[in-house]
Amino acid sequence: MSLEEQLAGYRLTTAEITYRRPDHLHLLQDFIWQELDIAPDFPQLRKFLDFWERNIEGPLHSVRVASAQLVKPAEFRLVGGQLLLH
Repeated sequence: MSLEEQLAGYRLTTAEITYRRPDHLHLLQDFIWQELDIAPDFPQLRKFLDFWERNIEGPLHSVRVASAQLVKPAEFRLVGGQLLLH
């Protein structure tokens, strides 16, 4: 992830996707998805879930989302000077 993306609001987003097995609908299985995404709308996650519902036979049961900002404003500041060595 580039610094520009982080400053633009991208966060490391992890989703625990629980779905029903297509061959045994009473059984649940988990899938972990992780990508850079923008909170709180999560457009990349929504795109993936739309793809899942259109193309994957296992119906979704639930989705849990966690998101962490990798660079916080207090950890980053611009320096206004320059240091030259020989």
